[in-house]
Amino acid sequence: MFRLLNIEFHKLKHNRASKVLSIIYFALLTSIALIAAIKFDIGPIKFHLAEQGIFNFPYIWHFNTFIAAFLKFFLLLIIVSMMANEYSYKTIKQNLIDGLSKKEFILSKFYTVVIFSLISTLFVFLTSLVLGLIYSDFNELSIIFSDLEYLFAYFIKHIGFFSMGLFFGIWIKRSAFAVAAMIVYFFAELIAYFRLYSTTSEAYADSIFKFFPFKALWNTIPEPFTRLNAVKSVANQIGTEIAKDYSVSFLNIAIVLIWTAIFIYLSYFLLKKRDL
Repeated sequence: MFRLLNIEFHKLKHNRASKVLSIIYFALLTSIALIAAIKFDIGPIKFHLAEQGIFNFPYIWHFNTFIAAFLKFFLLLIIVSMMANEYSYKTIKQNLIDGLSKKEFILSKFYTVVIFSLISTLFVFLTSLVLGLIYSDFNELSIIFSDLEYLFAYFIKHIGFFSMGLFFGIWIKRSAFAVAAMIVYFFAELIAYFRLYSTTSEAYADSIFKFFPFKALWNTIPEPFTRLNAVKSVANQIGTEIAKDYSVSFLNIAIVLIWTAIFIYLSYFLLKKRDL
């Protein structure tokens, strides 16, 4: 495992685009802290977003993982370009000539996906912990370290998403076209979902599409906004009650893990059958 990771990080170390994208990604993750600075002071109306409880423990784990997950596209570009470079610079062929099996090659990419996901999860954990310790009204250890399953869901979500990117990168070989194909598939799945939703019901559409890749990835972390007390208060005032389960569903986690296994297997299958 460590030998395979060493090979991959040696390649990434000399890839300028990967360095730039990594810096942008972690800079944007850090910028979540800037949400605390959002203030509106218009006459008698005073609004400070940090005071609305978004950085309270344990809610911060839910909020930050949901928001940070939108930034995973930058790491996806690294994963896809990593595969495109293998074909462009013929390093994949050289690795196989040097004795690396096709199975080991795929495993090296998958291990890289796991490491990227783990680093991102640890970074979100540390950022959230610092923000929570500064702004949270609740600092008891039992509260601080509750609801950490959102970090686990975040980790699995990234592994699934990057595994999909790895498959598209191997299948299409060109990073721009691979990313474009993923975007096209995303909109195709989204349109199909809303078409079924409009002709049947939301519950029925959800029951079908929860088994599709992008919907499964979305379902790993439920939206956190309606969980805020301020939002619930407004809903109650207009006579609407929000009844929603915000917990991490391990069925959704299992679906994403199954798709991860499928994408990795298909990546290996393509590589095994393809004449390099």
